[in-house]
Amino acid sequence: MSVAQEPAAGPAALQRRGRFRPGDAILYVVTCAAALTGVVLLGLITHEVLTQAWPAMQKFGLGFLTTQAWGDKGNTLFGAKSFIFGTVVTSFGALLLATPISLAIALFLSELAPRWIRSVVAPLVELLAAIPSVVLGLWGILVLGPFITGTLGPAIHGTLSWVPIFSTKPTVGSNMFAAILILTIMIIPIVSSICRELFVSVPAELKDGALALGATRWEVVRGVVFPYARAGIAAALILGLGRALGEAIAVTQVIGNRVAINKSLFDPGDTLASRIAGQYQGADTALQVASLVYLAVILLVFSLIANLAAQLIVRRVAGRHQV
Repeated sequence: MSVAQEPAAGPAALQRRGRFRPGDAILYVVTCAAALTGVVLLGLITHEVLTQAWPAMQKFGLGFLTTQAWGDKGNTLFGAKSFIFGTVVTSFGALLLATPISLAIALFLSELAPRWIRSVVAPLVELLAAIPSVVLGLWGILVLGPFITGTLGPAIHGTLSWVPIFSTKPTVGSNMFAAILILTIMIIPIVSSICRELFVSVPAELKDGALALGATRWEVVRGVVFPYARAGIAAALILGLGRALGEAIAVTQVIGNRVAINKSLFDPGDTLASRIAGQYQGADTALQVASLVYLAVILLVFSLIANLAAQLIVRRVAGRHQV
């Protein structure tokens, strides 16, 4: 016979039951205040961003989302279309590259690697997340850009020139493909670390049972490890996507900062976060400042959608586990 769990009780309820303690009341107040602080901070940030962006929102409306111009007609016409395009392409492109690499790293370190290799490689992979983004961007300018224009880009173009996104040869090192690679490097340590912890947490008896029934190592991974951890994997990927959506400094250094929508990844472009970081301090007019903050509103909405999507995915997958 199952016993229903009682809801968490506040200090008043505890006092009525004769179990009130001063430490319980302090703990309740402190934790409640901490939770409310996060909500209040989010509200204040959202209010301030909307207030600063209101002049541009009032002038351009939703047409701002479909306008490609930026500073045209004497700094009176602004639009976010090209930056939304650049943000979506670079973020999802980086996630597409980072997902198989991150899962492979996590599987190797949790299932296949000897202990001595695991103890050396795992901290090194996680150290990638500690590299400042400005340093990664500088590396992208000095090393990655010349490598793309001199070696990698021509090789990809020669093999996949029939694919529209690789239809042109890279002529400059600052382009959207460089931004995708930089974001991939920034996503990998986050996703791989979370996935590794998920794979390690899979009960050993489930894997041992599958092996005892004659399953191969790959069949154990595909049939036991992945299904058990799929909710966490989805959340890790969304977290990595959110990291890519909001990255500004490194992307600004390598993407080329051009207001354009190009079909080739070897052409320069720009993103929402990059445009804000690159122009806010040097904005010429109040309308340009408001337009830049309008870009921040769009980025905030993207982040909100990503977080809501992560929660829905986790709940849906977790619901399947309970069935």
